[in-house]
Amino acid sequence: MLAALCSAFALSQSFRTMAAILAPPLQREFTLSAQQLGLFAGAFHFAFGALQFFMGMGIDVYGLRRTVLVAFPCAVAGALISAFSQQFGLLLVGQVLIGIGCAPAFLVCTVFIARHFPPERFAPVSGLVLGLGSVGMLLTGTPLAWLVEAASWRAGFVALAVLSVAAWLLMAWKVHEPTQPGSAARAQAKLSMWQAMLSYGALFRLPHTLGILMLASVTYASFISLRGLWLGPLLVERHGFSLVQSGNIALAVSVVGMFGPPLFGRLDPGPAKRRQRITVCTVLVAAGFFLMAFAPSAGIDVAVMLATGLLSGFIVLQYADTRGAYPPEMTGRAMALFTMAMFLGVAFMQWFTGAVASMASAHGVDPFAAVLATIAVLLSAGVAGFAWLPKPPRVY
Repeated sequence: MLAALCSAFALSQSFRTMAAILAPPLQREFTLSAQQLGLFAGAFHFAFGALQFFMGMGIDVYGLRRTVLVAFPCAVAGALISAFSQQFGLLLVGQVLIGIGCAPAFLVCTVFIARHFPPERFAPVSGLVLGLGSVGMLLTGTPLAWLVEAASWRAGFVALAVLSVAAWLLMAWKVHEPTQPGSAARAQAKLSMWQAMLSYGALFRLPHTLGILMLASVTYASFISLRGLWLGPLLVERHGFSLVQSGNIALAVSVVGMFGPPLFGRLDPGPAKRRQRITVCTVLVAAGFFLMAFAPSAGIDVAVMLATGLLSGFIVLQYADTRGAYPPEMTGRAMALFTMAMFLGVAFMQWFTGAVASMASAHGVDPFAAVLATIAVLLSAGVAGFAWLPKPPRVY
């Protein structure tokens, strides 16, 4: 069942990172500015993040299977609308629909793991799922670049629509709702949609929630803004790479990124030192972005991209930290809130860095240096909040 759920997560990884390769042809066809390009990439993540509240409630009230099977067809519809769109506005509508369809894709995996694996297995199993899900990013490296050059960017959307139909059929065949033992299951069964909505307030009243959300909103956002949006334009425009060469680098970053989550999951130090390791990893990633911003060279940029791909695996430790910060009956909504912060953070960072790039170009400043430095500053602010704001009083 987890493998079937992971197939939808892998497709969501493809959808959220395809902008890095599609950016040059989309800019040519629709005459897009950097800000519009950021809006295109961010539309998926805004819809994805905004729906996490409701997906968490749906999982807690109606179950994993019904939630993902009802939502995921929207991704197919959005991909087909994007493939045949003739206007930028319609392309954005397609991205929003894809974001809605993919909204429960990773959340159902994390909640499934939290409910049906012991707490000490959460980080290793989540890391494995994140690694397997990264297969979706492999598709949006060299394969997508080759398909775009051989056919068009529209063919990329059609291919992902076909794969999404296959993933939906696999989930419909394999996934059922297993019985949850114990009092937590009985509490879930009696929970109404209205009670689930009101219970989100309890999460916000806990003092440690703010620090968790501040970091959640920038860590994954930094990686996806690089891999899913700026990698292609940066290599093509800053260093003169071809689209296929950029696709090769994107593929390499994705391959390296596949090993990060399982590695960090297996090396999880446990509750006592987990938050310290999260802080150190975030600082290292921020330093890498500062280096790319102010020491521009093809070798440095590619090396930091690869290192970021590996280090991004520490995000699995953030999930484990969130899993342990709230009682079991709040798991679905806590994970939904965390995931919402992650993807609204991606949407904001992609839109904001697009605006920064446009402003930098207008003032004669290297837009890529401005974008990379902005990401580094946002990472620094997020990790400061995580380290200095109140910490969870106990581990569940």
